[in-house]
Amino acid sequence: MPHLAEGIDRFRREVFPAKAGLFAHLATSHRPGTLFIGCSDARVVPELITQTDPGELFVVRTAGNLVPAHTPGGDAVGAAIEYAIAVLGVRDVIVCGHSACGAMTALAEGHDLTAARAVADWLRHADASLARARAAGGRDGVTGLVRANVVAQLANLATHPAVARALAEDAVRLHGWVFDIASGTVEELTGAQPAHAA
Repeated sequence: MPHLAEGIDRFRREVFPAKAGLFAHLATSHRPGTLFIGCSDARVVPELITQTDPGELFVVRTAGNLVPAHTPGGDAVGAAIEYAIAVLGVRDVIVCGHSACGAMTALAEGHDLTAARAVADWLRHADASLARARAAGGRDGVTGLVRANVVAQLANLATHPAVARALAEDAVRLHGWVFDIASGTVEELTGAQPAHAA
């Protein structure tokens, strides 16, 4: 923990002064243009990858960048999506998978998750991803599943009423990305949007 305290001190001394005007503006304004749904993996830092300033991205991070399909009742992911679309008015939504994803590796390799019941239950939101990867032959292993998962999560995203309305009104665009940790590259998956997306 000492390194975190040192980081905060360095932020206050070296970073914050150079961006004091931005933070003063952000203290009373919150208008991000993009919702970024990525993995909780510590190696995937949306603001670093996209080189964006504070206030530009509304970020949701989940294990495996999973987006549960809409169901009645509230959940944290659904609430964040609805807030970003209906209240903040974001114009772009990115679902970003990444290489060497632990969640996708566990699924692709059939890891025993009996000692991690909550993880196993959560990963059921990737059932369609597994089906897509298998339908494609499953020969690309984890890499193929990562890509299939991004496409499947975009489909789940479109089931949320706020997203469906925004898509119908051409008020939002959906994007599927895969970040490669080793090379630092980001691939945009073509044809990853639901059929009714712009």
